[in-house]
Formats: sequence, structure tokens, C-alpha cells
Amino acid sequence: MSNCGRFAAVPLSTGGTGLHEWRETPSLPNLDLRECRALLIVGAHPDDETLGFGATAAQLAARGVEVRVVSASDGEAGRPESSDLAKQCLARERREELHAAAQVLGVPPPITLGLPDGRLAEHETALAAVLTDILGTGPPGTWCAATWRGDGHPDHEAVGRAAARAAAAVHVPLLEYPIWMWHWARPNDPAVPWDRAFSIDLAPPFASMKTEAALSFQSQFRRLPDGGEPILPAFVLPRLLGVGEIAFANG
Repeated sequence: MSNCGRFAAVPLSTGGTGLHEWRETPSLPNLDLRECRALLIVGAHPDDETLGFGATAAQLAARGVEVRVVSASDGEAGRPESSDLAKQCLARERREELHAAAQVLGVPPPITLGLPDGRLAEHETALAAVLTDILGTGPPGTWCAATWRGDGHPDHEAVGRAAARAAAAVHVPLLEYPIWMWHWARPNDPAVPWDRAFSIDLAPPFASMKTEAALSFQSQFRRLPDGGEPILPAFVLPRLLGVGEIAFANG
């Protein structure tokens, strides 16, 4: 079964793997980021960069590392049943939230590509070409971080594949950060490449900045005026804030 199938088999309504279970996971080796002089963080949707790698982004930026963010889509399909006008409004709101989060993290205004949410695999080649151009013009010591190719969400995986192609084309190190893995996987899950997983040593101020930045994405966490459920259930954010940040080194 693919990881997308594993994710589909664990509906959000079930809560998935609890934070307490992840806290019992054996510790991972720390990721050495001293050679990272510039970092391009690529997400499928606005909030991926913050929820998956926000504290790392803030910490590196505070050290003087040039951190840039690319969001492949505007996340307009969060509610697929919405009208086209409602999706356009959501896209605009999510772009604004992304810029607000970036400001909190201390990184420059993000690049938003506007590719269609939910259909990024159809645009993978074009995305890889854009990322190749951006990475190829970066300073020496540029690294790339993207959503993990095995995260279980088709858009996340498509972005990870595109980033991997781009990083290989210009010979820059690739890191992959998980988001939905924390929901459907388990500690020591054989579907996860733990042998190339590293934790990131984060100072408390930067974890707090991540929390503040994550709260910028109210479109994902608030109920609809008609009482409809939020796009992301309430348990998602505490879990993502509680597990820290890890990355799979390119292997």
C-alpha cells in the first residue's frame, strides 16, 4: 500500500497517532546545518512551511541564513464543495496568512506559484523547472527543504518529487519534512525512512515563533459561519507543535 493509501485509511475524524505516542519515539541524531548558507523551503500549500519547518526557518534566519519560501499552490481547495468565488476568496486569504506567518518567522515575503490545489502532480515537471531556476541562482551553500515524498498527501508528495529533481539538477542538498506522517504513521513504522531521519535542535524562542506563525492560518482552524467543521481538526496543530521538527536527509 502506498503512503497515500495509508493516510486515506486513517480518517482525520479518528485523531490518528497521538502526541503521547510520538513522545515515546527513540531520539534521532541532530541535523548539522552549519554548512547551510541559504535555504529554500518549498510547501504544497500555505502553512506547510510553517507547520513542518517553521521553527527551523526562524532559527536559521536569525543566524543570518538567507531563507526563502515557495508555496506551490494557494490552498484554495481546502473545501472542495465550495463555489469558484469562495475558492478564490480562500486563496486570497491563505496568501495573506502566508505572508503574515513569514513576517513572524523573520523571513522575506514568500513566492506563491498559484498552481492548482489538489492537482500538483499534473504540474510536477513545471514545478521542478521553476525550483531548478530558483535553486540554480542561489548563493553557494544553498540547501532545499520540501514536503516529504512519502508524506501520504498527493500534493505533498508531488512537491517533494519536484524538489528532489530540482535539487539533483543543481547539486544542492535536499531535506524533506513530514507533516501528515505524524497522523497516519507510528513510531518505528517501516513505511518511514528512519535510517535517514534527523531531528533539529531548536531553541525555545523559535518554537514560540512557530506557534505564533501557525496561528496566522485561521482559515484552516476556524469553524464556518454555518457551523461547519474547520478544515483542520483542533488536534492537528498541538500535535505538529509538540513533535518538534525532523527532516529526512536526501538518500
